[in-house]
Amino acid sequence: MADKDEFQDRLLSLGLARVSEAAALASARLIGRGDEKAADQAAVNAMRDQLNLLDIAGVVVIGEGERDEAPMLFIGEEVGTGNGPAVDIALDPLEGTTLTAKDMPNALTVIAMAPRGTLLHAPDVYMEKLAIGPGYKPGTVTMTMTPSERVSALAAAKGCSTENITVCVLERPRHEELIKEIRSTGAAIRLITDGDVAGVMHCAEPEVTGIDMYMGSGGAPEGVLAAAALKCMGGQFFGKLLFRNDDERARARKAGITNFDRVYTRDDLVRSDVIFAATGVTTGSLLSGIKREPTAVTTETILMRSKTGSVRRMTYRSPLK
Repeated sequence: MADKDEFQDRLLSLGLARVSEAAALASARLIGRGDEKAADQAAVNAMRDQLNLLDIAGVVVIGEGERDEAPMLFIGEEVGTGNGPAVDIALDPLEGTTLTAKDMPNALTVIAMAPRGTLLHAPDVYMEKLAIGPGYKPGTVTMTMTPSERVSALAAAKGCSTENITVCVLERPRHEELIKEIRSTGAAIRLITDGDVAGVMHCAEPEVTGIDMYMGSGGAPEGVLAAAALKCMGGQFFGKLLFRNDDERARARKAGITNFDRVYTRDDLVRSDVIFAATGVTTGSLLSGIKREPTAVTTETILMRSKTGSVRRMTYRSPLK
């Protein structure tokens, strides 16, 4: 008989999917309403309420921010009933608040769970990110390569021209030079306005999304969530923390990070088996968004376990009361 304090990923996975679904359903009425804060708060409230029903002794390691910035789902908050395995929780109750408010593609609710002490407590700073999908040898692309070298290396490994490579990049002024260099190789770029967890996940299913690689800088906490997804789906992820000032370095030290130049691999960020769930809020390349009918609301959720490599897609129809 399994120990109730053991990380039973199979038993916990459906509960995690419900958490993700609840957050998505709560934000449904705010899609396209132009209120980012209200959409985010609705998702936070629902995700927290649902998490506290799970028989876990959970601690939020990637959340809404420090305790003084976030009243709920803050870093260090304990969640769950307290009866069950000790776990780390990484979450983004609404990845793409702007996307939701503007009814633009690829807004998701995202959550990952792993045994206590196995998810990197990433500080709220930028991270330089590089990701490719499954099926490539280690070292196919590296952080030391230039962007154009990465495109060429991936094209060689894939057995195609650089013109057949598509790279996903977050559309920001800081990426102007990166974009220019990638385009100089003949590669195509899929620009996204927000939501780089989804951006990284796109690499894992290139035949579905048309995206081969992710490059650029974004939030470090989202890097951990993206690494958790790729640990389940397959693929390589590399991240390096970027610091703009001493205050950000102090944040990293507080999180226990001492080597500021370290390049983290997927398995450095997520050091054990992990379960991951994401529910579509607005329709994107990976998931259908929430569909509202007169009598019901329908969601699509992707639920994954790294232990087995299983990827389950679930449709949930909730009657309106």
